[in-house]
Amino acid sequence: MTIKLNQRSLPALAHNVSVPTYDRSQLSPGIVHIGVGNFHRAHQAMYLHRLFELGEDHDWAIIGAGIRPTDAVMREKLREQDWMSTIIELQPDSLTASVTGSMIDFLEVNSDAITETLAQPQIRIVSLTITEGGYFVDATTGGFQAGHEDMIADSQNPVTPKTVFGILLAALTKRRAAGHAPFAIMSCDNLPENGIVAHQATVGLAAMISTDLASWVEENVAFPNSMVDCITPATSQREIQTAAREFHISDASPVACEPFRQWVLEDKFPMGRPALEKVGVEFVRDVAPYELMKLRILNGGHAAIAYPAALMGIDYVHEAMAEPLIVGFLNRLEEHEIIPTVPPVDGVDFDAYFETVKQRFSNPTVGDTIPRLCLDGSNRQPKFILPTVTDRLASGLPIGGLALEIALWCRYCAGSNDAGENIDIVDEQSQQLKAMALEARSNPVAFLAMEEIFGALGRQDVFVHSFTASLQSLWKNGTRRTLAAFNSDMDATPAPERQVRQH
Repeated sequence: MTIKLNQRSLPALAHNVSVPTYDRSQLSPGIVHIGVGNFHRAHQAMYLHRLFELGEDHDWAIIGAGIRPTDAVMREKLREQDWMSTIIELQPDSLTASVTGSMIDFLEVNSDAITETLAQPQIRIVSLTITEGGYFVDATTGGFQAGHEDMIADSQNPVTPKTVFGILLAALTKRRAAGHAPFAIMSCDNLPENGIVAHQATVGLAAMISTDLASWVEENVAFPNSMVDCITPATSQREIQTAAREFHISDASPVACEPFRQWVLEDKFPMGRPALEKVGVEFVRDVAPYELMKLRILNGGHAAIAYPAALMGIDYVHEAMAEPLIVGFLNRLEEHEIIPTVPPVDGVDFDAYFETVKQRFSNPTVGDTIPRLCLDGSNRQPKFILPTVTDRLASGLPIGGLALEIALWCRYCAGSNDAGENIDIVDEQSQQLKAMALEARSNPVAFLAMEEIFGALGRQDVFVHSFTASLQSLWKNGTRRTLAAFNSDMDATPAPERQVRQH
């Protein structure tokens, strides 16, 4: 027998489920979060839930918001549960469940209520998980994508915008007119210097609307950088059934996640912030080294195992980590090419960090899927892999493993695995990616010619040559033989020595 999750049912839930001990009716909002997905619920909402459990900062509850159809679906699921979520932490040998109550409302998607709520003075932080591709970054220049049709539309209709950044600016304009101080805009997406990128998009759109507005935003709105980390698979029937079977909870969208969480945050909040340091958040002056470490070692590592696993017909991340050829490729790529590009971080041993990453990838109870890691490659590769290639080329260093990773992505984009089975490419540019990947079978540079992804990198001879050799091997010899050859070549090459910067 299961019990439907809602506020009234909390006392009846099983004894092995942790439920809020604070009075949710006494919470008041301080944060609007845009893009309520699994990661947000497992990460930021859980940190705030734990803070509320300490009896702290009950005026910093979350109101959810969103502009996409998926946000509307999530809202309907959570509405029936009084905005609560079951968070199942997947230990390697056990499961634990907590019901989080830190979200107290979820605004109608694409409604005027979003702008009106953001304009209220009690909202002091707006946080974002809108995916890596949601920030209107020009892949060629790295600057603001002013020519995007959505930005043009919002600049022409600033009172009734359709994008996140248009809505933020409409709300900031209302606050300014009312004499209210602006909220801080806190990105929680996997982007290098995500606060700076959010600033670029906000100010860029503001400048298209009014130079005065752009100057005011530049001078008054804070954009703290952050680094966030918690592996959180998508919810499927597997997670719904786990909640029902193990904890007797009927939850329309439970979240399963690993027990590891990390949040490093720049302490830049003019309107104040919750005391998240009491529940493990690290507040630092410069987040960039932590971001780079995570994006390159962890996210780059995910990319390194995703595409060979997909081509070899492997479905789950932990299964990929049980395949010696994939682990060998991951080890050699990280040790020889990725980790040496990461500047030292105070007190962090990169070898130990990488070992922890591999243990997290290998956790079978997480059930993270290879298709999840493969999706949205046109946005993820430019964030997680290509900057490392650029850095190594600039220093005259080898990029054979990185070129092979990109060739594996290209081979994957051709739409079939090594056994000839179809692959569903989930990417906004899926049609172009597939067309270019198929053309690249006979003309490898066709794939690199996508300027919006590769920029000038696709014209660098050393990279083009290495990519071409790897892609030709994948088509001729298959993934297994190509990985085996790469791993064998790297066995004779010692990894560079690294140092740990001490406090």
